[in-house]
Amino acid sequence: MSCDKVGNLLLVKFTSHGASDVSIQVPANIVFWLLKHLPVNQDPRLQPPPAPNPITQQDWDNPYTPRAEYVQCKELPGKLRMQFVSNAKEDLVVVLDRSNVELMRQVMLAYAKDLIDLDAQ
Repeated sequence: MSCDKVGNLLLVKFTSHGASDVSIQVPANIVFWLLKHLPVNQDPRLQPPPAPNPITQQDWDNPYTPRAEYVQCKELPGKLRMQFVSNAKEDLVVVLDRSNVELMRQVMLAYAKDLIDLDAQ
């Protein structure tokens, strides 16, 4: 993940085995919603996932990277299914195991200080 300079969104890159990386721009309001709703790891033996591919300026400059409008999450046994509805023709659906969910939560939490929560009261 990488935060824009204004604090409006994160660029999230999903890396999977045997497929190309997929990126999506996630607005700050979705990030803050996810931080409130993503399950927190309760297993001290949970192993971290492999290191993701880095995000480069080329990823930010890609005009075809969709922007998420909202996300729907469904918790499955040991996994989380996330459907990002975006401004693209097709939604982005990812299924993350528990270690990837925890990594995503921790990285979003680290970027939360750089993002602007317009819905904060």
